[in-house]
Amino acid sequence: MQRMNSKQLRRNPPKADDMKHIKRNPIYFILDNVLDTYNIGSIFRLADAVATEKVYICGESEYPPSSRIHKAAVGTEEWVPWEHSNSVTHLIGKLKKQGVQIVAIEQDVKAVDYRQLTIDNLRFPVALVVGHETTGVSKEVLEKADLIIELPMFGINNSLNVWGSLAIVSYKVIENL
Repeated sequence: MQRMNSKQLRRNPPKADDMKHIKRNPIYFILDNVLDTYNIGSIFRLADAVATEKVYICGESEYPPSSRIHKAAVGTEEWVPWEHSNSVTHLIGKLKKQGVQIVAIEQDVKAVDYRQLTIDNLRFPVALVVGHETTGVSKEVLEKADLIIELPMFGINNSLNVWGSLAIVSYKVIENL
């Protein structure tokens, strides 16, 4: 399949047959009440870049069709499978029954440094969970997560942007495929 630039992506939605030719990695993204549409759009671009199996948009998050998501996603929201779920905890329960490992990305006392992700503590398929831009991943999700990981923060700020954190961790996960 030929790669497209942002202008081509915005103007060329996929045909049914196109989706069959994309090899997906056993990685899911779960957005736990992510509210900023530009973060959501950027996560779709990331999901396309790492060929995730699916993006789950949960809670009060906006979801496609949305002109603001479309602008940031440059059309990739049409190329990446996604689903909206009102209940993130219900979704996580369903995925865990299917054997999906749930990995939350959050600053937490139980969190381990993302650099410790290895084939020994990571299993596929895996779902990476990111949370609300201010309040983070919900307490209910953290309690259900199989693993909580964090990015070390060396400056004054205690967190990194949602999609930026997800990007770093996603490529670390891919190293272990």
